[in-house]
Amino acid sequence: MEIPDAFIEQMNYLLGKSGTERLVQSLLEPTPVSIRVNRQKPAFLTMNMDEPVPWSADGCYLKERPSFTLDPLFHAGCYYVQEASSMFLEQVMRCYVQQPVVMLDLCAAPGGKSTQAVSLLPQGSLLVANEVIGSRAKILVENLTKWGSPDVVVTNNDPSAFTPLENLFDVLLADVPCSGEGMFRKDPTAVSEWSPENVTLCWQRQRRILSDVWPALKPGGLLIYSTCTFNQYENEDNIAWIARELGAEVLPVEVPRAWRITGNLTEEDFPVYRFLPSYTRGEGLFMAVLRKHESDYRPYSPKLPKKKEKAPAAALSKEALLQAMEWVSDPDRFDLQMERDTLTAFPKAYSPLLTALRGSLRMLKAGVEVAHCKGQDLQPAHALLLSSIYNKVSLPTAEVTREQAIAYLRKESLTLPDAPRGYVVLTYRHIPLGLVKNLGTRANNLYPAEWRVRKMN
Repeated sequence: MEIPDAFIEQMNYLLGKSGTERLVQSLLEPTPVSIRVNRQKPAFLTMNMDEPVPWSADGCYLKERPSFTLDPLFHAGCYYVQEASSMFLEQVMRCYVQQPVVMLDLCAAPGGKSTQAVSLLPQGSLLVANEVIGSRAKILVENLTKWGSPDVVVTNNDPSAFTPLENLFDVLLADVPCSGEGMFRKDPTAVSEWSPENVTLCWQRQRRILSDVWPALKPGGLLIYSTCTFNQYENEDNIAWIARELGAEVLPVEVPRAWRITGNLTEEDFPVYRFLPSYTRGEGLFMAVLRKHESDYRPYSPKLPKKKEKAPAAALSKEALLQAMEWVSDPDRFDLQMERDTLTAFPKAYSPLLTALRGSLRMLKAGVEVAHCKGQDLQPAHALLLSSIYNKVSLPTAEVTREQAIAYLRKESLTLPDAPRGYVVLTYRHIPLGLVKNLGTRANNLYPAEWRVRKMN
């Protein structure tokens, strides 16, 4: 890997010559591998574990990179493969988010910080995870579905779509698109595409994004700003701009010295948190926390959308609805709604807000899909089986071997001679993996076709 001279010059200004040499050397070393486990799905993981990630109670480094694609527990949402530095979000949220909130993860794909945030939010909170690029938004939906929380909405919008939603969000996470200097050793393309001109384009775009979304953050609300880059233009300079131009106070987070997290590298006097791979075991990350200045507070007053003609919902008998409710643990906490042929569970406390959001945003996921109408048949939804609201004693199960689990994930046919006929939930190490319809001689594989594993070994 050939590091651009202009990048080295840029780092010399921040780190000095010796600091830059250490950084460049670290970029030539192997990339650390780390995962964060899902406490809602406790499972026995057989990976070669190393030491814990110091700033994350659920994070762990691995001694080597296994084939995650061929691990059924990965597809079941038992853990997320996340870069260790980005798990620092936990420290920010534990410090400043203790009460139920409505949180927006503005640039959320592929979902590492979203899955972590929804695990850390106080009970009674709601996360809106947004991604502007359609293909990446689909990946975000998949990862959040596998993680299993019902308290999530996924949207596919430009940041400007949030401008009219004044004073809605208590917490805003803006992991903004950046020049990607922290990705150099993971992605050679990041090196080839880097230039000082691109850095300039990035910090200008970041300010446009923040200006667009700023009205949606409540006065007194929390902004968590992050990038995966090193330069000061997209980092400290942007924090100074937010505080000066948008009106915010930069907040501290207590950090033990043993974590070797670097602070502010400019002459500005405010706290920020830099992860340099030459000092900290991880990739490049910059994070800062700001509180929007208080002003004349006006609570969010949702404008209900005009009624639109919808495709007629499939008829659902009272018996079918009662059956579906048996599949959901604590069904009284949720509104069960039919849209076309799908029954969805969404937290009752946020149903009015969801109605308002539908009028402003393109929505890809809200709550948990519970069931699909298949003619006269009511089929449990795959999303339900992976969620924390699935009543695990409501459907018959069949424990499968690793080989059977991988065959299932490849959407191959299975034979389950000892399982009852009808819908059966496959489990691997007692973790729900997905659904089949057992016909006796064979079991119809109902794993989502768009998620099927194509890797052979």
